[in-house]
Amino acid sequence: MERYQRPRDTRAGRLRPVSDGAGRAGRRPDGETGGEPGRPSGRAEDGTLAAVAAQLRALRAERGLSLSALAAAAGIGKGSLSEIEHGARNPTLATLYALAGALGVPLATLLAERAGTEVSSEGVTARLLDAHHLPGGTAVEVYHLHLEPHADRTSPPHGPGVVEHLLITRGRLRAGRHGAEAVVEEGDELRWVSDADHSYRALDGAPVDAVLVIRTPPRGGAG
Repeated sequence: MERYQRPRDTRAGRLRPVSDGAGRAGRRPDGETGGEPGRPSGRAEDGTLAAVAAQLRALRAERGLSLSALAAAAGIGKGSLSEIEHGARNPTLATLYALAGALGVPLATLLAERAGTEVSSEGVTARLLDAHHLPGGTAVEVYHLHLEPHADRTSPPHGPGVVEHLLITRGRLRAGRHGAEAVVEEGDELRWVSDADHSYRALDGAPVDAVLVIRTPPRGGAG
């Protein structure tokens, strides 16, 4: 893991979180405990849910996976996945990451690379700022990351060769691969390979804002 320090940046404003309709209790990535599913709450969100649903259906078909097989691989309920694929459930960030991992694609692919899309769970909101591909096929995603005070999120491995680069624009947090986390603050940068569990924890009882860049090599590539 590498840590850098740069001159202080202009502080980023707090993001507007979308509904975390699947709830916060429970152990599955979608937060399901058997209650009512989350529902879309507006036209813009409806459009995003429809785009996510279409991407999921297309990727699942492309890989020849049944609904049950993808749900099992992602660790979510088959019913929840069906509702997401029909645009009837507002998936959390954790759920989308689980599905992206099971499908072997970057999160931005599930978001149809729609800049401005926001997803949230467990006090963490990610807003997609940009998504593009470098020559050779490496995918680059840029997010504005917002953590509520005391937010503590663990993210599963993203696959071999995936690298995360974090620039803190407000607050202090502890982040990085499990067992090798570092404390960083406004103006600091942190870089790690995301092929293992890694976490983000807001410190000092204050919110944190950051810019997160994720580089994902092409499938079967090393970077």
